[in-house]
Amino acid sequence: MIVCRTLGPVQAILQDGSAPADLQWAKNLALLVYLARSPEGTRTREHLIGLLWGDKPESKARQSLNTALSLLRRYAGDDGVISDSTRVSLRPGGVQLDTEQLEAFLAARDFAAAVALIRGEFLEGFGIKGASQFDDWLAAEREHWRRRSVEALLCGAELLLAGGDVAGALELGERALALDRESEAALRALMRGLALAGDRAGALKQFDAFAARLARELGTEPAPDTRALALQVRLRRPKGGGGGGAASAGGEPRRTPLVGRARELEQLVAAWIACRRERHPAVAVIGGDAGAGKTRLAEELVVRARLDGAVVAAVRAVEGDQRQPWSGVLGLARGGLLQAPGSAAAPPAALAALKSGTPGEAPGRMFSLVLQAVADEQPVVILVDDAQWLDQESLLVLGAAARDLARSALLVVYTVTPRPPRVELDELRSRIGRELEGAAVRVGAFSGEAVRVLAHWALSSFDDVQLDRVTRRVATDSAGIPLLVVALLEAVAAGLDLQKVGGAWPEPLQTFDQTLAGELPDAVVAAIRVLFGKLSGPAQQVLAAAAVLGGRVPAAVLGRTSGVGAEALDGALDELEWARLLSAEPRGYSFVARIVRDVIERDMVTAGQRRRILEAAG
Repeated sequence: MIVCRTLGPVQAILQDGSAPADLQWAKNLALLVYLARSPEGTRTREHLIGLLWGDKPESKARQSLNTALSLLRRYAGDDGVISDSTRVSLRPGGVQLDTEQLEAFLAARDFAAAVALIRGEFLEGFGIKGASQFDDWLAAEREHWRRRSVEALLCGAELLLAGGDVAGALELGERALALDRESEAALRALMRGLALAGDRAGALKQFDAFAARLARELGTEPAPDTRALALQVRLRRPKGGGGGGAASAGGEPRRTPLVGRARELEQLVAAWIACRRERHPAVAVIGGDAGAGKTRLAEELVVRARLDGAVVAAVRAVEGDQRQPWSGVLGLARGGLLQAPGSAAAPPAALAALKSGTPGEAPGRMFSLVLQAVADEQPVVILVDDAQWLDQESLLVLGAAARDLARSALLVVYTVTPRPPRVELDELRSRIGRELEGAAVRVGAFSGEAVRVLAHWALSSFDDVQLDRVTRRVATDSAGIPLLVVALLEAVAAGLDLQKVGGAWPEPLQTFDQTLAGELPDAVVAAIRVLFGKLSGPAQQVLAAAAVLGGRVPAAVLGRTSGVGAEALDGALDELEWARLLSAEPRGYSFVARIVRDVIERDMVTAGQRRRILEAAG
C-alpha cells in the first residue's frame, strides 16, 4: 500500500515508512492522487494524457504515462495498478489517501483523530506547469477539502470547549480561520475561545478586522449570528485590573484554567445545548463541598450560555436568606430578569411587584409571568449559587417554573453543598433524568495530575523537578481543595517559599467548610495573606470591611465603611470578584469562601480598623 498525505504538503509514503524520491516527482504524485480520487479509481488513458501531458506530442505523452505507471507498479505491486490499452485503474486498497481517513473519522465522530490529519490545505503549494485541466480540478478539490477540514476543526474545537480545554479550542479556531479566511463559523469559534480565555479585547479585534475586510473587499457585513456574538462579547464587562496577576494578550487578567472538570462540564454543556435547541426546560445541579469549585464550574456553563445569546439571571444565597421568604425570587428579578429583553411584555402589575423589592401579593405568580415573557423572546439561564441557603418559597417557585414552561428554553442551575441538607434539592436531583431534563454532577478534590497542570500554568518558569516538588506539597497542604490549590499556587508565584512554612492538614480531616481558621495549615494561611498583600490598597480596604461585616453587604455600605471613594470602589470590587474573593449580585457582595473571610478578619484587620468599620456601619 502507498499512503498519500494530501491535507497539507503532499507526500507519498510506503508501508515501511520510507518515502522514495522518484515517487515524490510532481506528475507521479499528481497521477497517483488523481486516480485515487477518481470514481472507482479508474480513468481512460486518453483522459490522463490530456490532463497531465497535453503539452507533449502524443507518442511522448503515451510514453510518459507508461513510465509513470511502471513506477507506481514498482511501489504498489503489479496488481496495485491495473491497465489495458484504454483504461487505467487502482486496485481497491492499494493506495490510501488521508482524505479517506478524514471522512471515516468524521463519520465516527472521532474529531481528535480527524484534526490530527489536517496539516494545511489540499496539496498545499502543489501544481503542474502547463496542465490547466489539472489545475481546475485541483482548485475544486481544494475548496471541497477546505470546507471539510474547517468542519472537522470546528467540531474538534466545540468538543474541546465543552470539556473546558479553551487553549486547545483556540488553536483549532485559529487553524480553521487560517484555512478559510471567509468562514464566519471559524471566526465565531475563535471569538468564543478568546472570550472564554478572558481575552475579550482579542475577540473583538478579530471581529472588527473581519468586518472591515468584508466591507472593503465585498461591500457586505458579517452575518447576524456573528454580529450577535460580537455584541455579547462587548456586553461582558471584564473584571479585575487593579491587583496584579498575569494579563492576557488583550491586556485583561488571565483566568485560571479549568482543570479536572472535563466530564462534568461536558454533561452540563450537553444539557444546555439540548435545552436551547429543543426548547424545553432543564435543570442542572452541581454538588460538592465548600471550596470544591462549584461556582467556577457553573460560571463556565453560564458564560457559554451568554455567548449563545441567553439571558442570565443570577443570585447567590447566604445563610440569612433561608429565613427571608421570597428573597431568592426578588434577588433573581434584580439579578438580570427585569433588565432582559422581553420583560416589558409581562403584565405591568407583575413588573411593579418585582421592582418594588418587597414581597407583595402572590410574588411567585408575578415572577412566573415575567419569566415566561422573557423566555418567549430568548433562552434563559437562572443561576442559584449556594442554593442550600435559598428560602423555601423561592425554591418551590423555581421548581414549578422548570416544570411549567414546557416550550421554553429555560435552564435552572443550582450549586449545592451537602450541609445543611435540603430535602427540596435532594428531591429535585432525584427527578433529573426521569421527570426532568438536565444533568446532576458532583465535584470533589483535585487529583495530583490536575494540581500539576495548574502548577505548570501558574509557575511556567519552573522545571520538571521543581514542579514535582511544588505539586506534592500543594496537594498535601490543600487536601486537593481547588480553592486552596489555586491560592497556594498564586502565592508561590508571588514569592511564597513553601519550605519555610509548615504544612500537614489537621487530623481527622474535616471538610473545608467545617475547618476553623486556626486549624488551617500554615502554608494555606500564608497563601491567603500573600493574596491579600497582592491586592491594590482600595481592594484591601474593601475586603477588610467585608470580612468584618460578614454576610451579604451592599456596595454602598462597603464604600462607606471602607472609606474608599465611589470612583475607586467599582475598580476595587471588580478586582475582588476577579480574584475570586468576593461574589457579587445586585443585592450586595459576599465572600466566596467563609474560611478566607475568617483568616482575613483574624490576621489582616487591626482592632482599631474593626472598630471604625463597625461604627461607620452603624
